[in-house]
Amino acid sequence: MASRLHQKIAFKDGKPQCEKMCVVLSSPVGRIEISGCGTGVHEIQLQGNVLPSSGTMESLVSCEVCEAPEEMTAPLKQCVAWLQAYFCEPWMIEKLTMPPFHHPLLEQASFTREVLWTLLRDVKFGEAVSYKQLADLAGNSKAARAVGGAMRSNPVPIIIPCHRVICSSGQTGNYTGGSHLKEWLLSHERLQKEKLAY
Repeated sequence: MASRLHQKIAFKDGKPQCEKMCVVLSSPVGRIEISGCGTGVHEIQLQGNVLPSSGTMESLVSCEVCEAPEEMTAPLKQCVAWLQAYFCEPWMIEKLTMPPFHHPLLEQASFTREVLWTLLRDVKFGEAVSYKQLADLAGNSKAARAVGGAMRSNPVPIIIPCHRVICSSGQTGNYTGGSHLKEWLLSHERLQKEKLAY
């Protein structure tokens, strides 16, 4: 078990090796596996098994660490705290430090990187934007299809909220974790935003 939670890896471009660690959370949307190193979060993988609720989303929501190395890096601790706040105390996420990311897609200049950072910066909790609107925000109004590709390649879903990007028709559209998961995340945010408005 320890070897899966803690291992050395190298990026393909020959950069120095990272000491990769993994943390697994049990959340309302199933297992979430976070991998990262001392520099930042590499990936968040969603298993897509939305847990059944007892009628409403108001039921007790928890997000607990179920597997982790003995000592977590600061970026992993920040990521865990951010995800726990997202599910359990969403009003706190604006006050928390965003974990740093350490993934080539988010470090190298590209349209995909621009789209993902624009989404993170401009589309807030409880909001939604169409693929075309996000293309406009990222500076290329004709790139709605490329925005879809950027959403599919997002290495850190939920934190970079690709679930908030929907079709112009209002339909939720595709999602790496499945449309049921995307609908759950959008409903969770809508419900929490309504609660905060009162």
